[in-house]
Amino acid sequence: MCKGSMHDYCAYMSTPTAATVHLDSTALAVLAHPLRSRLLDELRISGPATATTLAAALHTNSGATSYHLRKLAEVALVVDDGQGTGRRRLWRASTKSRPRDEGPSGDTDDPDAQAAAAWLARDYLHLFNDRAEQWLDTQDRWPLGWREQVGLSDHLVQVTAGQLAALRADLAEVMERYRRVGAGNPDAKRVSVYLCPLPVDSPRG
Repeated sequence: MCKGSMHDYCAYMSTPTAATVHLDSTALAVLAHPLRSRLLDELRISGPATATTLAAALHTNSGATSYHLRKLAEVALVVDDGQGTGRRRLWRASTKSRPRDEGPSGDTDDPDAQAAAAWLARDYLHLFNDRAEQWLDTQDRWPLGWREQVGLSDHLVQVTAGQLAALRADLAEVMERYRRVGAGNPDAKRVSVYLCPLPVDSPRG
């Protein structure tokens, strides 16, 4: 999510197969909200939860949490898990990965959609920064094997736009292959792998 427009979201569901969620400008506007963005992230990472549980995790109140969950449900980003009732209603994220920019769409010229997409991109960067700092603050508590593998790195490649698309597809295939490889292993931990190709050259010349 490192470019200006964001409308076709590649989302990994609770099943191993990938699905595509299309968001129009209205859905973008719904998601472009600090609490809603965090609610979706919390459900993606921690799994189904009630509004009360989410409110405690995000340090807000359950009334506001319930309201914003319903707003997210209206655009199919969260769904009722069907396992709770009333105030114990369980909500589940309909996407297993953070919404990602798939390039221009029919709403590209909509200024509100552009503003929402830009907000989401910056919010994503803030979230990444928070998680990176959390790792730096706590890395000394982890075994050496983890400290040697976790952290920041970047790789410079020279590609065309089409080749970059192929690279992203290849990386997505690798991520899918490793998404559940550690399931059932007590030594396995959940790891967020961030992919954000950024040009270092000028767009012209």
